[in-house]
Order: sequence, then structure tokens, then C-alpha cells
Amino acid sequence: MADDDEIVTWWGLVIEGYLATQDKLLGEIAERFGLAPASFDILLRLVRTPGHQMPMTKLANEAALSSGGFTKVADRMVTADLICRLPSPHDRRVTYACLTEHGREIAEKARQACAEILRRRVLEPLGPEASEALAAAMRTLREVNGQN
Repeated sequence: MADDDEIVTWWGLVIEGYLATQDKLLGEIAERFGLAPASFDILLRLVRTPGHQMPMTKLANEAALSSGGFTKVADRMVTADLICRLPSPHDRRVTYACLTEHGREIAEKARQACAEILRRRVLEPLGPEASEALAAAMRTLREVNGQN
């Protein structure tokens, strides 16, 4: 059984490892594509969603952004021709964020770059089994501790 200091140290290492890796990943994405972290996250979510569109409120929640913060990011993404806003044909209260053709192209390239960076920064140092075990452990923690 781990003592208090040991378990707190373990968790600190998880956080430090994640932050260092995420910092390198987002730095390379920003350098290659000029994407801020929130814009990159939104592009990834949309490119992996069927139809490449999602209600803006759902997208803001998934990206863990406030309504106002998401609006600012979305405005910048519209100006950069990465997304457009489309009203729902079924509910006047709902507006969708949709990838533009340019946005889809950038999102696909950024997703490929993300995978390449993760292969280099996670898969190579850890190996396939440890990488799969890490993902499984994080999935378990998300399920146990996620929002209900």
C-alpha cells in the first residue's frame, strides 16, 4: 500500500508528464498551423464528428469553454474561414459550428500532425503496451470521476 507522500508524488508525476507533453504538442501545432490551443481542440472535435458540425453549446461544453470564451474563439475561427455558423433547420435556438472546406483541410492536416507528434512524444518513449495501459487508466479515471 502506497503511503501518502508516494501517492501524492505519483499523481504529481502524472500531471507534470501530461503538462510537459501537451505543451510540446500544442507548441508544435501552433508553429506549424498557427492554431491556438482552443481552436485546435475545436477543429479536432469537428473533424471527428459525423457531418463535421456540432451545436455550438455542446461544442463549448466539450471544449470546457465558457459561453463568452467560446464565442470569442468561434469569432476568430469564422474570420479565419475555419468554421461557419449555421442555424438549425429544426430549432431556432440552436446554431451549429460547421467546418468550412478550408477548415476541414486544416483540421485533417493538424490531426495528422498531432498523431505524428504523439507517436514521437508518447508512443516511442513508452512503447505500445505502456501507451495502451496509460490510455486505459485515463479512461477509467474519466469514467469514475467524470461529470454525471
